Amino acid sequence: MDFKPLIALLAIVNPIGAIPFFISFTTGFNRAQRQRTIRVSAFSAFMVIAVSALAGLQIIEFFGISIASFQVGGGTLLLISSLQMLNAKPADTSAEDVREGNDKVDAGDSIAVVPLTIPLLTGPATISTMVIYAERSRGWMQLGALVLYGVVIGLAVYLAFLASAKIAKVLGRTGINVMTRLMGLILAAMAVEIMAEGLIKLFPVLASHLAR
Repeated sequence: MDFKPLIALLAIVNPIGAIPFFISFTTGFNRAQRQRTIRVSAFSAFMVIAVSALAGLQIIEFFGISIASFQVGGGTLLLISSLQMLNAKPADTSAEDVREGNDKVDAGDSIAVVPLTIPLLTGPATISTMVIYAERSRGWMQLGALVLYGVVIGLAVYLAFLASAKIAKVLGRTGINVMTRLMGLILAAMAVEIMAEGLIKLFPVLASHLAR
């Protein structure tokens, strides 16, 4: 069994590195709502990897979407989230939404999928990696191995986010606010990088100007 895809996925997804973002996005959530967000995020990460391995290329071709276009769209989502984080606000939700029971559950599910899972954990790099390895696969056994690697990644995301509660207790609200702003700045830089890569692929003439 080739473990190179799994190593690549662990490096790209980086569940440990996403813990600060998870803490920021779920600020104000109670234990049950945070647990639900963790489960949805872990399952969503698995689904993105599995679907990308089994049907990623066909889906992209069906909708006429290129990886470059996905990078620009995903980078835009990250940039919007980073701007909210720079104001020390949970991304993709408001304080009023967080106070209301059912609305808060819905917000948690939304955050778990976008932007936490897509594109922060499993963005264009993850999808393109799975498409590449799927193209190299020979038979259903190797494709099944790629899906199994998705299970491993989902479990890694679940365990990493599960440990975030202890980290939040150590940091406290002030520490989380400071970390939120710092992570927002980092996320903004990541968003610009993703968007730049996509724009250069869409408009190659940009690369020639940047090289000057």
